[in-house]
Amino acid sequence: MSKHVAVALGYALGFMLLREVSFSHWVLFAGLRFCALLLAPYKYWPALVVGELGPAAYTSFSCIEVYGLAWSALAAVPPIILGMPLVWWGRSRLDVLPKNGSVNIRSLLLCTLAAAIVWSFFNLAVLSLAKLPANAPALAYPSILGRWFVGNFLGVLTIAPLVLSLRELSVRRSGSTAIRSVFDTGLLGTGGVVLASLAALAMVGHFASSEGLRQSARMAMFLPVVWLALKHGWHGAAIGGTFASIGVVVTMPAIADTDTMQAQVFIAFAITTMLLLGERIASLDYNGRKEQQELRSAMVLAQRNMYLGELHLRQTSEALEHVREAVQGTYGQLLTRLQHLLPDQDETNYRKKVAVTQQQLFRLADSLNPVVWRSEGLAAALRQGSIARALSECGVDYWCGIRDRGLDGISDTLSIAAYRLVCDAIFDLCKDHPVSSVSLALKAGRGNQGRRWLMVSITASRLGDVRLLHSAELALRLSSSGLGIEAVRDRVSTFSGRLKYRQFDDHARISIIMYDPQP
Repeated sequence: MSKHVAVALGYALGFMLLREVSFSHWVLFAGLRFCALLLAPYKYWPALVVGELGPAAYTSFSCIEVYGLAWSALAAVPPIILGMPLVWWGRSRLDVLPKNGSVNIRSLLLCTLAAAIVWSFFNLAVLSLAKLPANAPALAYPSILGRWFVGNFLGVLTIAPLVLSLRELSVRRSGSTAIRSVFDTGLLGTGGVVLASLAALAMVGHFASSEGLRQSARMAMFLPVVWLALKHGWHGAAIGGTFASIGVVVTMPAIADTDTMQAQVFIAFAITTMLLLGERIASLDYNGRKEQQELRSAMVLAQRNMYLGELHLRQTSEALEHVREAVQGTYGQLLTRLQHLLPDQDETNYRKKVAVTQQQLFRLADSLNPVVWRSEGLAAALRQGSIARALSECGVDYWCGIRDRGLDGISDTLSIAAYRLVCDAIFDLCKDHPVSSVSLALKAGRGNQGRRWLMVSITASRLGDVRLLHSAELALRLSSSGLGIEAVRDRVSTFSGRLKYRQFDDHARISIIMYDPQP
């Protein structure tokens, strides 16, 4: 019960305060009424009726002698009752406020239009029952109805979109996160500049000496609304529309000013169209962010799968190491037991074959996952691992220059990817062209935003004693996929990187830059 009383008193206080600054073609308390019905739970609607009944009854009974009993009886009816079916229809059928915390702008504008029409005709019905003096001029009901419609419609547009924008922000993000999100989107900075321009236009219109200049300043107020809508969607249109509506009223020289009402009609049209356009822009922006999020998730999944695949290769490499040791022990024991039955020359041949088999198993295990990498890291693997041995045994000079200091903070995922990409890139440079030397330069660092990067440059020269390497053997020795430069480019893009492939007369070069997925 105490909550219902607080709701009734709070609504009545806000209603009376806004009624003091409202007039026929700028009914701000209509916006308060609409927002209260839209946001308050249904159980508090009776309290809202009671809160509006107090000011309405006071006004009707205080003017009963002036306008008559019939007028007083109808004026005591709170107009909020007439808006309840419309808002219920909007909330339950049109889904003005979906459960995800967003706002359906089209449904909101439709409900706003219906409520403005109903309240305007109710005001007209109350006026038609008023007891007027015999010598009073005839009332122009169409003109009065038009002013009330503009007032109710613009009054709702002035308050409701801004309130719902803040509500959506508070629902989706809470506390400091909501405030930080406003700073991140730049809404405060852009909004501050736009509001300053609106204030300047309002001052020009207020102090203008000619009506033409005043009207031009009013009409120009729709430009900041358009800019905010294009920049920040319907949230920007809500903020700009509120202050544009206030700015037009500031320039009003008198209450019953026709030019002011014309400007208000124009601003109401601008707010409506910009809210619709802003909703579309916000929808496109949301879809774009969703696609980017899905792309990031896909990239994270690809990076994780690459890392898991490398772990499987490492397990396979370690298993081959155990097999090599088992082969060595088994053959050693077998030859020891049979050495008295074998000639010395046969025993020597068998031991050479065992050594060759062990060497082949070691090369295979080292190509799958370099042994030196496990103990000394990426730099040692590139300098002394299977790449250096494979090129050296093929008669190709190999040089590797690495700045070790920058590699300390690189994650294992990026290190693994860099090693495999170097193997694929070297294989692609050497498989179809005679080469004499291969040089590798690698360096790492941290960008301005704290994101680590890794840059690789591989150059295959064709000077001096050049030779065409055997592709199948080289692919096996480097454990390369052999899928070509496009496959390398795809793997580089997995880490938000870029690849450049350039061919010259005497050399070819592949340059790669990748970014660490882990901070």
